[in-house]
Amino acid sequence: MNFDSERVSKLIGIFLLFLSFYFFIAFVSYLFTWKNDHDIVFRFSWEMFLGDYTVDNWLGRLGAFLSDSIIYWGFGISSFGIVYLLYKYGLALVRRIPLGYLSTTTQRTVILMVIVSVVTSFFFQTFEFPWGGVFGQSISEYVQNFLGVIGTLALMLFALVATFVWSNNPNLEEFTWQRVWEETKQAWHDLLTGNFGKRRPEPPPPVSRVKAEVPAPAEVAKTAAGDQDFTKPADPQLSLDLSQRSALFADVPPKREVLVPGGEGDMEIVLNTPPPPPSTPDEAEAYKPPVAAVQEDSLNLTEPYDPTLELSHYEYPHLQLLVDHPDQTLEIDREELEANKNLILQTLMYFKIEIEKIKATIGPTVTLYEIIPAKGIRISKIKNLEDDIALNLSALGIRIIAPIPGKGTIGIEVPNKKRQTVGMREVLMDERFKRATMELPVALGKTIQNEVFVADLTKMPHLLVAGATGQGKSVGINVVLMSLLYKKHPSQVKLILIDPKKVELFPYAHLENHFLGFLPDQVEPIVTDTTKVVHTLNSLIIEMETRYDLLKKAEVRNIAEYNDKFVSRRLNLNKGHRFLPYIVLIIDEFADLIMTAGKEIELPIGRLAQLARAVGIHLIIATQRPSVNIITGVIKANFPARIAFKVASKVDSRTILDTGGAEQLTGRGDMLLSVGGDIIRLQSAFVDTPEVERVIEFIANQQGFAEPFFLPEFHPDGEPGGNAKEFRLSEMDDMLEDAARLVVETQHGSTSMIQRRMKLGYNRAGRIMDQLESLGIVGPADGSKPREVLYYSVDELERFLTELRNKRAS
Repeated sequence: MNFDSERVSKLIGIFLLFLSFYFFIAFVSYLFTWKNDHDIVFRFSWEMFLGDYTVDNWLGRLGAFLSDSIIYWGFGISSFGIVYLLYKYGLALVRRIPLGYLSTTTQRTVILMVIVSVVTSFFFQTFEFPWGGVFGQSISEYVQNFLGVIGTLALMLFALVATFVWSNNPNLEEFTWQRVWEETKQAWHDLLTGNFGKRRPEPPPPVSRVKAEVPAPAEVAKTAAGDQDFTKPADPQLSLDLSQRSALFADVPPKREVLVPGGEGDMEIVLNTPPPPPSTPDEAEAYKPPVAAVQEDSLNLTEPYDPTLELSHYEYPHLQLLVDHPDQTLEIDREELEANKNLILQTLMYFKIEIEKIKATIGPTVTLYEIIPAKGIRISKIKNLEDDIALNLSALGIRIIAPIPGKGTIGIEVPNKKRQTVGMREVLMDERFKRATMELPVALGKTIQNEVFVADLTKMPHLLVAGATGQGKSVGINVVLMSLLYKKHPSQVKLILIDPKKVELFPYAHLENHFLGFLPDQVEPIVTDTTKVVHTLNSLIIEMETRYDLLKKAEVRNIAEYNDKFVSRRLNLNKGHRFLPYIVLIIDEFADLIMTAGKEIELPIGRLAQLARAVGIHLIIATQRPSVNIITGVIKANFPARIAFKVASKVDSRTILDTGGAEQLTGRGDMLLSVGGDIIRLQSAFVDTPEVERVIEFIANQQGFAEPFFLPEFHPDGEPGGNAKEFRLSEMDDMLEDAARLVVETQHGSTSMIQRRMKLGYNRAGRIMDQLESLGIVGPADGSKPREVLYYSVDELERFLTELRNKRAS
């Protein structure tokens, strides 16, 4: 059954929901009609469907047969757990929720069914109705004969206590019988209401000030904390270690299978086979990104701060949203391998170059032939034969690596006649990506050794992507974005997307309340206008400087150490500290921006590339014109990680990678990655637009933040908000008094809040905020933080506004 089909999944889910309703009616009817129905089913069994027998079950003979078989001969009254499981699985399939999320629910339901069946059989064994069914009665009688009545009671008491401890994990240091009784009643209440196993949020304590907007977690903690000092370190056992940083590449030893063809002892074939695809949909859905335990909705300041608390029910995208490419097993064409080997050897023999050994490693796009030349052979002679080998093999994209770094061999890369499509689903299912502990893991594709390549964007720390038109740049950007969406929580990373072409990144606009960040005055979350691009880059510089100020106050050197301190509650919220998400800036067509804006784009990009790494701001720039006037020396110096897709000439390759080779690529996602001077050839993963749209729709349909992630307000000179000068009272805006009341009531001085709540344009809201600052109602702008409100009560504000109206009248 193809579970990737959304229609099939929904049809199966609807069928399971209908089945659960059918079993529920049949079971309820059996509670009243079991005597007659059991007698008929027991006497005639399957023959009852052929003869003219009358049953009392509301759903006829089939309902009587199923009810008697499951309730009487099965688990008794606890058989209603089957109805519950059918309902949960049906609902999950209809809502496209991964079935792996229900594994815990299934385990607990089955265990409770067994316990309830045995317990009811023991206590109601004198009743005529089979409360525990034959299953529970058999186990109960066996245990009674083995342990006696007292021993059975003790065993059942132990089972109940074990179930309580397993499901509630109580604190035994605060053990009281009254608490045990309350927790037991609550557990049975949750079981009957369908909330068993879910966290029960504690009611928050009363807050002195009620805000009109939904507060963020940091604001809630700040309001409840009052004047408490958070500078003292919390319990070290409760702190979360976020300072563990991994290397750039996932270090997982690959499993290799060495195949030696019979009769041919002069060439060794190395085939790196990926793990077999899952045979069942459940295995495909088993992947869940590692998520920290969700903190209960309480204000216990001794526990570590959880940044995911505001979206604690956020569900990561599941792999069923991506297309599976089933026919992607590497096929060994021994004739092709032998022919290429003989042609390589023959060409080298023409130029009197002797070879001691040759080995072939098959990849998804190219095959690497490693040769060991005889002693005394100069490497430069082999390097100069690149065109001759390509001519004899009648192949494009021949690339010679002389020598291979870390090996005493020379590599000759020959494209395969039959390419392998590296699907995004296959890459994300790999263990290297699943178990990656990196801050921003990115699964780029597969290497020549057919191994999934995972890199850490924070270690790069910025990425430059270049290549000719239609060679895979936009797909590569989608691969990076999909990796972040599948691995990170919306509270942990924010995306700033700049798309001058206006058509490449527009599907991500639906994630504005989840992952996107933009200026408060933007109508659309994706930046397309050149002027807005300049404002966005300068706003990022303000955010960068604000973050450096926070790092200085916290006495740390990078964002990882800062967040580690903040999570362990060693930073004072009253001093402006907050959890800092990573920010990834992605520019899809950089050449167009340079041509239209020039230095206005290049200078802020240079500042961000030089300074923003430590505060968690990372840049990904893509361009299809890798010329020296686009990729300048300042940009190249601050972008050590570069990806080159196929380019037109060796000059373009040298502009990107400082070496040739990109002009010899085969296209369609074939790329070279340069990191720290090392060049790795990769086949980029492929993700199509419908797959991207399904993932985005899955995330967008979930609850998002109350408001998007707004960048700091940036006002160039001459525009509203550029500087708050004195204004004449006759120029005071008609909506100023309403805006002042709104700001004082909410104690939140933000232009975007005035714009949103009062339904004003951004320019007018900015002028009102400047006038409020000139009147002394709010303080000056402070980066991305809201302005300080200088009035604390509405009565005090009303007296001031009355005096102001009198001045205007006079």
